[in-house]
Amino acid sequence: MAAKITGTFTIDNHTFKFSAIAFGRIGGHNIGAKISKSAEKGLAKLGYDINEIINELQQKLVKGDITLPEGIKKESFADG
Repeated sequence: MAAKITGTFTIDNHTFKFSAIAFGRIGGHNIGAKISKSAEKGLAKLGYDINEIINELQQKLVKGDITLPEGIKKESFADG
């Protein structure tokens, strides 16, 4: 099973868009996240390591450490 995820994350009052593919396989769930070149430039300008940001974003998504838009509940996802 695979799912496409789009969203935003905020660092230092700056919001950046991301896209990701989530999939389950033997060994657990995995997520591959990407950010745009403009988001990479913005994060670098703020002094952040792009790879560290993407790794943390992926970990938070896997753990469910997210804020969902109003009206959507985690229970509505297939794996709930």
